[in-house]
Amino acid sequence: MAKCEICGKVPRTGMQLSHSHIRTKRLWAPNVHRVRAIIDGVPKRIYVCTRCMRSGKVKRAQ
Repeated sequence: MAKCEICGKVPRTGMQLSHSHIRTKRLWAPNVHRVRAIIDGVPKRIYVCTRCMRSGKVKRAQ
């Protein structure tokens, strides 16, 4: 899976806990999109999480 190239967010692992307390392994993946962004004045395709896009850390290329 891809990671956010701005904040470094990567998938996390843990346990899913059912009502009957059965524990199974699962994965929480960040919401990562491939976008065209302005990096050092040049548009490039990078993987960015939606939180970085929403907060304005990424300047989208038109």
